[in-house]
Amino acid sequence: MLDKTYCPEKVEAKHYERWEKSGAFSADPNSPSDPYTIMMPPPNVTGNLHMGHALTFTLQDVLVRYKRMKGHDVLWQPGTDHAGIATQMVVERQLAEKGISRHDLGREKFLNSVWEWKEESGGAIVKQLRHLGASADWPRERFTMDEGLSEAVRKVFVQLHKEGLIYKDKRLVNWDPKLLTAISDLEVVQKESNGKLWHFRYPIDGEDGKYIVVATTRPETMLGDSGVAVHPDDDRYKDLVGKNVKLPIVGRLIPIVADEYADPETGSGAVKITPAHDFNDFEVGRRCNLEMINIFDRFAHINENAPDDYQGLDRFVARKKIVAKFEELGLLDKIEDHLNSVPYGDRSNVPIEPWLTDQWYVDAATLAKPALEAVETGKTEIVPKQWENTYYDWMRNIQPWCVSRQLWWGHQIPAWYGPDGEIFVEETEEEAKAAAFTQFGKEVELIRDPDVLDTWFSSALWPFSTIGWPETTKELERYYPGDVLVTGFDIIFFWVARMMMMGMHFMKEVPFKTVYIHALVRDENGQKMSKSKGNVIDPLEVISEYSCDALRFTLAAMAAPGRDIKLASSRVEGYRNFGTKLWNASIYSQMNGAVYDPNFDPLSCNEPINKWIVGRVAAATAAVDKALDDYRFNDAANALYRFFWNEYCDWYVEFTKPVLAAGNEATSNETKATIAWVLAQTLHLLHPIMPYITEELWENLGNEEAAPLISSSWPKFDERHTDADVDKEMDWVIKLISDIRATRAELNTPPKLKAPLLLKDGSDAVKAKVDQYKDVVKWLAGLSSVDFTDEDLPQGAIQIVLDDATFALPLEGIIDVEQETARLNKEMEKTLEEIAKIDKQLSNENFVSRAPEHVVAEKKTRREEFMSVKTKLDEALARIANL
Repeated sequence: MLDKTYCPEKVEAKHYERWEKSGAFSADPNSPSDPYTIMMPPPNVTGNLHMGHALTFTLQDVLVRYKRMKGHDVLWQPGTDHAGIATQMVVERQLAEKGISRHDLGREKFLNSVWEWKEESGGAIVKQLRHLGASADWPRERFTMDEGLSEAVRKVFVQLHKEGLIYKDKRLVNWDPKLLTAISDLEVVQKESNGKLWHFRYPIDGEDGKYIVVATTRPETMLGDSGVAVHPDDDRYKDLVGKNVKLPIVGRLIPIVADEYADPETGSGAVKITPAHDFNDFEVGRRCNLEMINIFDRFAHINENAPDDYQGLDRFVARKKIVAKFEELGLLDKIEDHLNSVPYGDRSNVPIEPWLTDQWYVDAATLAKPALEAVETGKTEIVPKQWENTYYDWMRNIQPWCVSRQLWWGHQIPAWYGPDGEIFVEETEEEAKAAAFTQFGKEVELIRDPDVLDTWFSSALWPFSTIGWPETTKELERYYPGDVLVTGFDIIFFWVARMMMMGMHFMKEVPFKTVYIHALVRDENGQKMSKSKGNVIDPLEVISEYSCDALRFTLAAMAAPGRDIKLASSRVEGYRNFGTKLWNASIYSQMNGAVYDPNFDPLSCNEPINKWIVGRVAAATAAVDKALDDYRFNDAANALYRFFWNEYCDWYVEFTKPVLAAGNEATSNETKATIAWVLAQTLHLLHPIMPYITEELWENLGNEEAAPLISSSWPKFDERHTDADVDKEMDWVIKLISDIRATRAELNTPPKLKAPLLLKDGSDAVKAKVDQYKDVVKWLAGLSSVDFTDEDLPQGAIQIVLDDATFALPLEGIIDVEQETARLNKEMEKTLEEIAKIDKQLSNENFVSRAPEHVVAEKKTRREEFMSVKTKLDEALARIANL
């Protein structure tokens, strides 16, 4: 017998251990079943489970459990990412606590320390994913720096280099002057700050007293200016294009150039150009053939390319000194307050610098073409479709991809430098030495490039490197390409696009057929979660309080395509209550002797209520099938919720009570068997979303020889399981009961007071239905009797018309007409006041024009709700007036 209450903490640990030990999560390359593949986005080895992880891994787990039950051979390939900067910082902080730096250890010993940390402490998130119920094929777990993946990385780098698709170039990068490495755009956060906009006068060369005014938020960069740009159509400056200005402080002559980057409507219309320290300026510099002058060292201190007085100064110290010098020279035009958006390194928390430096680049534009065409032609579908435009925009405007990082932890670039700077790119040092020997005719000293590759480089190979490539394996042949990738929109470019590029180039086939993009999980007010705001919701704490199943169901139910999730604990609590309802329904089944019989045939049912619920199970299954196949997780969850709570619990279970109480053995036995069968199908349908409670209840249904639910087959139905006549009949009965309940509720009839029901002028068919379901209607509508009459209805009877039949509730003596009329009029008065108040606001043009759109929309919605209340009150007053 089931316990009175569900204890998730005991159940979750028990079942997960059983599932994993039984091999229920495992793929089988030799299986005759159709394969189904999902590649797990590898979380950082340094990471901890956050609500974004909880969403993406829940949705993936829903899909893989669903597909397993549908008979597929499922591979959910797990693994973790080495997370270059993040992992290196963790270990460096630990060493710093001991007073040691990585440079004290040297590269080799430092890397040994990182590997030791990874083995002992890294990968906590994998344990947390197990806690979430993630049923990945854990024995196949990979790490982006394990030997197999490292071999794949080396092979890809070397091949792309030999094809001319990887090269070294001097370009601008996001430079972190604290971590001393280039970082990706994803590792840059924009922070708003109250700053200044300095307007400087640059003297026109050879024209005493004439200046051109430029504005900047970063005065220190003027030391590296190599031009001033104006718009080619700006009449104010047409006669200056081609002339020079004399750069203050530096004394260098720099040209005035015409370029459409300059906006005539902004400031003076003239823009200082610093190609080595601004991404837009870099492009202007290339177009206009301007000098690239780097005035920062790697610490963001002024270097030897600036005047002596400024060399060695920190950039912000130099800023103050430069502004003071401009003021001294009389060249400071004005200073304005300005709200700046400053790029910061997300881990170092210092402003990053666009910095001109030699780095390794991938020719992303060339690799992007087949990846772009794959989505355009439907080889890969992006869901929701709106994200295709984001993908197209990025891929059509793609820039060279900087793949080198000045770190020690990561895949070291397989490039060696000879004595004359010649570069030898090979998979091993031996091959590099052989290439150098061929080049020089003798053995020469080679020095390996110290840089490592961007983490996204190895992640881009994930769909094929994890299953054996560059070797030809059974797994590679069977599980590539994958079926679906589930991920967030923030890494469409950083990861999705790059996997597409690498997959198309090396496998000649897309890495996945579908990309499902889910939205963000925000707090209940729609704010992005962050530690600084104090609004972070810890999924592990939510699981501890409400259960894993409750969190999973909440995330699935709220995962509407294209809409962010506003998560509140009240929603999770509500879905925990849904689990409680499931538990209690199972107890009801046990208490009434309803034992699951695997041989029970739902088509053998004779009782209409049993036929009806069989049809509702079939309809719910079809709805869940369609929703999950279309990646509409919210529709699947909500269809299950409506079926179980409304149709099964609210109606079917209540229908069964008078049937079981009647004592007819044949009818009772069929109904008990149906109760258990419906519950079993419900557990199957709910299992992908709520795996723990469903497995526990399945174990207690009474069929000890049944396979675990995780290994059971998904329910299958056809048109035979739905009886349209029975559906129509039962819908009529439900409508009658609902109308009676609604009428009694409107008139505030005490539930305990039983009222009689009279049927007048009903057809023989209606009378037959009423007679057949009399006991059920009395039970569920709170009636004292159900009778037919040909006489006039008694004075004061409330009438209910359903199809061609008139039903009457004689309520004389059951309600106080005068008191109830007064109550309804008082409610009406309040409702009309609220409507008038909203109408006054909405007719106020000042309010409508100034209020945010969502506030106005909420007011209109609120008005509609009050109007609905008014309509119901009107109907209730009209009814009571006839009493």
